[in-house]
Amino acid sequence: MNVRKLILIAVLAAGCVSQICFAQEITVAAAADLQFAMQDVAARFQKETGKTVQLIYGSSGNFFQQIQNGAPFDMFFSANLDYPKKLEAAGLTEPGSYYEYAKGKIVIWVRSESKLDLSSGMKVLLDPSVKKIAVANPQHAPYGQAAVAAMQTEKIYERVKDKFVLGENISQTASFVVSGSADAGIVALSLTLSPNMKDKGRYAAIPADEYPPIEQACVILGSSKNKEAARQFLSFVRTAAIGDVLKGYGFDVHGAGK
Repeated sequence: MNVRKLILIAVLAAGCVSQICFAQEITVAAAADLQFAMQDVAARFQKETGKTVQLIYGSSGNFFQQIQNGAPFDMFFSANLDYPKKLEAAGLTEPGSYYEYAKGKIVIWVRSESKLDLSSGMKVLLDPSVKKIAVANPQHAPYGQAAVAAMQTEKIYERVKDKFVLGENISQTASFVVSGSADAGIVALSLTLSPNMKDKGRYAAIPADEYPPIEQACVILGSSKNKEAARQFLSFVRTAAIGDVLKGYGFDVHGAGK
């Protein structure tokens, strides 16, 4: 009888441990411009709390559709405000979890060996040597929408649109230029400052008044099975220290630490 009791206790303990372990991890759907910044944030969170963050990157529009269809994410970090607000309005988010965490920026980026003179700004895309321009798909990527708006402001969109190589998200867009599949690209500043790109090319900032602000927000999803860990991660993201991390990747951050 004692042996049976010990076995029962061991089984129950194992079950509790597995539940605890499950609760220690959250799954975050993150806009691709956060690829490197969020890795840094998640590593710091794990070091401080022992809880892990599984990061899945993609375009905000695609994640929006997936979440509406029941995708099992705990949190969603969007590259715009519209998608999180729509999820909130549809009752698919945890009340009070909406948080505007940063504002992104776009730049023109070319490889180091490129002969293009970026001092002319976006007009450089009219150079005859530019055969392919990497742009995130504006149908579902906020950074692609910003790129199109900037080109329209500069009145070059109609002249260059046939040269577009569309990336599924801003990370894939950047990889097109890094690999040489495109001669230039309009990408997220946060990616150009990453270890993967900062030593491989040059960039020129696109004036912020040439495109709508790339304001970005996150939410905890109402379907999350790990809301306590998600709330803890959200509080962590709101700290001044993480605001500084995001600033280091070129984001504008307002209200961190509140």
